[in-house]
Amino acid sequence: MKTKPKIKKINLISLGCSKNLVDSEVLMGQLNSNNIDVVFENDSGDADVVVINTCGFIHDAKQESIDTILQYIDAKNRGLVEKVYVMGCLSERYKKDLEKEIEDVDSYFGVNDINKIVAELGGRYRRELVGERVLTTPSHFAYLKIAEGCDRRCSFCAIPFIRGKHISRPVEEIITEAKKLIEKGVKEIILISQDLSYYGIDLYKKNMLPELVDRLSSLEGMEWLRLHYLYPFSFPMEVLDIMKERDNICNYVDMPVQHISDKILKSMRRGHGKKDTYGLLDDVKKRLPDAALRTTLITGYPGETEKDFRQLLDFVEEIRFDRLGVFAYSPEEGTSAFKLKDDVPDGVKQQRVDAIMELQQNISFQLNNEKVRRSFKTIIDRKEGDYFIGRTEYDSPEIDNEVLISANSSEIGVGDFVSVKVSKADYFDLFGTLSQK
Repeated sequence: MKTKPKIKKINLISLGCSKNLVDSEVLMGQLNSNNIDVVFENDSGDADVVVINTCGFIHDAKQESIDTILQYIDAKNRGLVEKVYVMGCLSERYKKDLEKEIEDVDSYFGVNDINKIVAELGGRYRRELVGERVLTTPSHFAYLKIAEGCDRRCSFCAIPFIRGKHISRPVEEIITEAKKLIEKGVKEIILISQDLSYYGIDLYKKNMLPELVDRLSSLEGMEWLRLHYLYPFSFPMEVLDIMKERDNICNYVDMPVQHISDKILKSMRRGHGKKDTYGLLDDVKKRLPDAALRTTLITGYPGETEKDFRQLLDFVEEIRFDRLGVFAYSPEEGTSAFKLKDDVPDGVKQQRVDAIMELQQNISFQLNNEKVRRSFKTIIDRKEGDYFIGRTEYDSPEIDNEVLISANSSEIGVGDFVSVKVSKADYFDLFGTLSQK
């Protein structure tokens, strides 16, 4: 019987969102348990196998995934690597097409095929390794996925048929993983899923997010707990009360509203309208007046008129979100919106994106200047050049504002919590000095 040659080292490339990153970390944990040498996004050139965890969500992300696959296929053809494997969302969504178009990939795997990948790489998948993963983030923060998939049917989103229906993880399993992360020295745990607002409904027949947040924030050693992706429809308001009670839950509400025009929201199948959205945001501000509000928007959606866009622009100006991201609509195969005429020209889409971001830049600058001369608890993420760079509770890693402190201070270390007095504000950054707690 012919045996597979022993793999010397695997280089794992992870693309896309934090949910993908967690999948990559779980895979690395499984490989480590099999004594298989795996490195994360290492360009040293000494790995003989490359595994690419792809994103297939929007056009730019898909293109990045394809470009990365082609880059490593070229390396394979030049004898620099022996095998290239592809996993994740792009592979799940377009497996047959990819197998025809990029034949030199050794094998394609879907989003739920980690056990198959481990076997292909010469290991045994161990189901008992709940919460065992190799962290690729700085050691002081980590993402914690509490559910997979999505039951929403937003017209523009391909996630439900890529990732499947919403499946909540059991509360005890999540608690176990959180404890393991804290034992490793993680100070900030960021809860993620496609839709935190739906957590527990499938498994417990009721919304369990408030109970989960209550139990997680009560864990010894939990210094910061942050919530990502709270869908507006059926928003669990009890969570806000727990956030107000607990100092270790970040005052940060990430709620992707996508649009404000009733016509567009109805076509998007969002389940909420303009009045609902304003009412919900008003409730959030009343219950948590100090919370940072983050949202994402889509402009250029089919049928979006200049009037619809003006509503969106006015909405941004009125609500004054602390953090905001905006995307130009791109048609996605398999979604209900794909059948609609993509009637907003690309140039107009980009102009609308630019207009929103210009407005948001000014809002951010004004809100940041209100923080000058105030002190904030700050976690230090890294040292870069002349500065230590950190974040307040109002900012999530990689996507939000940062705090820059002079690197001259010997009192600061990466992963430390420090008190910083803001001395100057920029559009998306704060500058400060250490202050007394």
